[in-house]
Amino acid sequence: MNAVEDLSKNYDEEMFELVEAEYEDAIKAFEDFEVKVLLSNDYDHSNAILEIHPGAGGTESQDWAEMLFRMYQRYATKNGYGFEVIDYEPAIDAGLKSCSVLIKGDLAYGYLKGESGVHRLVRISPFDASGRRHTSFASVEVIPEFNDEIEIKIEEKDLEIDTMRSSGAGGQHINKTDSAVRIKHIPTGIVAFSQSERSQILNRERCMNVLKSKLYQKAIEDRENEKRALKGEQKKIEWGSQIRSYVFCPYTMVKDHRTECEEGNIAKVMDGDINAFLFSYLKSQI
Repeated sequence: MNAVEDLSKNYDEEMFELVEAEYEDAIKAFEDFEVKVLLSNDYDHSNAILEIHPGAGGTESQDWAEMLFRMYQRYATKNGYGFEVIDYEPAIDAGLKSCSVLIKGDLAYGYLKGESGVHRLVRISPFDASGRRHTSFASVEVIPEFNDEIEIKIEEKDLEIDTMRSSGAGGQHINKTDSAVRIKHIPTGIVAFSQSERSQILNRERCMNVLKSKLYQKAIEDRENEKRALKGEQKKIEWGSQIRSYVFCPYTMVKDHRTECEEGNIAKVMDGDINAFLFSYLKSQI
């Protein structure tokens, strides 16, 4: 190869690398713009309150709920969000009976709002001596944390307030010596519970904040329902519908049934890498 040919080859490689870098920058800029368009509602920038409840099935579903808890905890860590436990009730044998956590950071709710619904697990049960395959379910609810700038009127006469000793093993999740607070909003039947703070007063404040957030979420859903009714849409919103399956056996696959987004590396997903599912849901809402 002569000097001219060698120079031409190097030039072509440099041009290719330059064009490739510019292309990747353009794609990244477009994706950033797309995210801003998709997350344009005021409440999208809020912190997210995430609740997990196991379905029927006892230990199997309770263990699955605990696995989801860890998945979202790792997601928060990977993406620079704070992760604060509001309420955590461990199950007797394994897993959890219920939990409520606050994921703190800009756009936390915007990204996670599509996680609301039923999550389905298929695996060989570690609790079955016969090694049979089991299907388990757990529900996830995501609501925006109440912003003091948004006015939510709550009459004292509409509240049913109970105090009790915090339950469960505690440990890293709750302070088991603190008093817990449960508040029920009588007109709607919405309930909030907090046992993680160091005093009954603080638990009550946290509980009221969660209750306001739930009422705010209800207002959002009611408004969306009104829009659908005006458009003549017959599609029903089913927050309890199955949205995603996590299959460990006979093959490995995580599939979102709303968007057809799939990932074969299930360990990667359970380690908190769920951005592909979050973004595919957001794009499906355009």
